[in-house]
Amino acid sequence: MTEGNFVDYVKMHVTSGNGGKGSVHLHREKFITKGGPDGGDGGRGGHVILRGNPNLWTLLHLKFKRHVRAGHGGHGSKSRSSGADGEDIYMDVPLGTVVRDTETDQILFEITEEGEERIVAEGGKGGLGNWHFKTPTNQTPRYAQPGMPLEENFITLELKVLADVGLVGFPNAGKSTLLSVVTSAKPKIADYEFTTLKPNLGIVKYRDYQTFVMADIPGIIEGAAEGKGLGYYFLRHIERNSILLFLIPADAPDINAQYEILLDELRRYNPEMLDKDRMIAISKSDMLDDELKAEMKAELDKSLPIPYQFISSVAQQGLTELKDTLWKMLN
Repeated sequence: MTEGNFVDYVKMHVTSGNGGKGSVHLHREKFITKGGPDGGDGGRGGHVILRGNPNLWTLLHLKFKRHVRAGHGGHGSKSRSSGADGEDIYMDVPLGTVVRDTETDQILFEITEEGEERIVAEGGKGGLGNWHFKTPTNQTPRYAQPGMPLEENFITLELKVLADVGLVGFPNAGKSTLLSVVTSAKPKIADYEFTTLKPNLGIVKYRDYQTFVMADIPGIIEGAAEGKGLGYYFLRHIERNSILLFLIPADAPDINAQYEILLDELRRYNPEMLDKDRMIAISKSDMLDDELKAEMKAELDKSLPIPYQFISSVAQQGLTELKDTLWKMLN
């Protein structure tokens, strides 16, 4: 999927259908002088419904749907004939889509399961025909209910990527390179900062045909929680990851300090992120000789509070051990 095709934020105006009005009709037939009321009910207005679809990864198909309108219910008619229900509009969305009220920013619900259906604009109920209102003392009612009016809402759809492992790191830490090596994903890779502008997903193949999903999130810089760089906009995609894999290059001035900066940005964005399992992958470690690596290992064993692994995506070093550790943490 190209970067331009990844859409994770859509605003739209949804309108359901009016309920049809009930019929005011008196039965007319030859040789039946007083047939009585037989007006039918109005049909229900159409709903606007969101439906979970696991085959979708983006909201691209809804990007240009600014207004969505369901059909109106049909009016009742004679012989107790009910009006037709209005046409329901179904919109498929990826799993992990959060729906908000645009005006209040309140979360209405979240689509998390395949086939899950939630109504975002409920159609108006159809009115009752006059045959419902006949009584021994009112045998020819000449009134019926009007249909209930439509419902319109401004909603915001916000996709939070569902992945098992989320890659967290500064720009140019090697996240996209790692994703391209351990999965079949083909993210854009270049030697300048912020090459990755949109989250990328890939499926990691493990032993015995087992798999897990890895997400490459755009680089985080210091101050991302305040909106600097690209990080703040995409930090929400990390919320749904089971494991946070921090990528820090081996040539970083201070690995522990970089980890603390990244952790602090996550804490300031959402403190609940610190409850997730965490691991550090020290990338570009093919630049280190055995002696330097042993020195770093002795130092990191004292200072780092979480497990870590030396890896090199280009030289294919430490990747099997990394996948083994991630799989154990996931299970």
